[in-house]
Amino acid sequence: MTSIRQAASKYEYGGEKDFRWRGGDISRVEGFTDAVFAFAVTLLVVSLEVPRTFTELLHTMRGFLAFGICFTMLIYLWHLHYIYFRRYGLEDTVTIALNAVLLFVVLFYIYPLKFLFTLVINSSMGIDVDVHLADGSVVSPLESDQGTTMMYVYNVGYIAVMGLYALLYWRAYRKREQLQLNEIEQFDTLASIQRLFVQGGVGILSILIVFFGGDNFSRFAGMSYFLIGPAMFVHGWMSGNKRGKLLKKSQSEKS
Repeated sequence: MTSIRQAASKYEYGGEKDFRWRGGDISRVEGFTDAVFAFAVTLLVVSLEVPRTFTELLHTMRGFLAFGICFTMLIYLWHLHYIYFRRYGLEDTVTIALNAVLLFVVLFYIYPLKFLFTLVINSSMGIDVDVHLADGSVVSPLESDQGTTMMYVYNVGYIAVMGLYALLYWRAYRKREQLQLNEIEQFDTLASIQRLFVQGGVGILSILIVFFGGDNFSRFAGMSYFLIGPAMFVHGWMSGNKRGKLLKKSQSEKS
C-alpha cells in the first residue's frame, strides 16, 4: 500500500484547494502504517482456502460481500490516515505513539469486524451460519445471550479508532502555530475532529441501546450505524455554510 500512497501523493490525490499540504516524501511512519493495513487486509482472507470444487467455490463466494464491506472500511481508515499526514506531515513523539495505538486497535479488531459482518450478511441472505465441527456436531456461531457482548466488542473498537483519529487531529490543531495553519486550515482541522466525534457518537449510541435494552435490542444497536450517513450530511451542510462564509471573509480581507 506504500506504492499506492506514493502514487496518490505524486498526483496529489485528495488535494485540497484551500489547504496547503505539509507532508513531503512518504515517511517511515507512513510506510510502516501501509504495511500494517496491508497485513490487516490479508487477515480478512487468510482463512479462505483455495476451493477444490465448484461447490466449495460457491461456498467461498458467500463471504465476498462481508469481505467487501470490511475491505471498504479499512480503505476508508487508510484514506483518513493518508489525508492527515499529507495535510500536516507530523512525526513527533506523540503523533507516532497515537499512530502506533491506532494500528494496534485496527489489527486487534479485524477478526471481530469480519465475524460480525459475515454473520449479519449471511443471516440476512438466508445462508446457513451454523458451524459444522469435525466430529459432526453443529453449533451456533452466536448464542442467544452473546449478542450484547458482541456489540460491546465492536462498538468499543469503533469508538477507539475514531477517538484516536480525533486525537491525531487535535494534536495537529495544538501545533497550529508551528504548522502555520491559516484560519481556513484551522477551521478544516476542527471540522475533521467534529466529523470523527459524530461517527464515534453513533458508536456510543449503540452501546447505550444494548446497555439499556439488553440482548433483545442488539440488532437495533447495529442498525443505529445507518444514522452515520444522515448525521454526516447534516454536519457537512452546517460546516460547509460556515466555511463558505469564513472563506468569503478571508478573501475580502485580502482584497
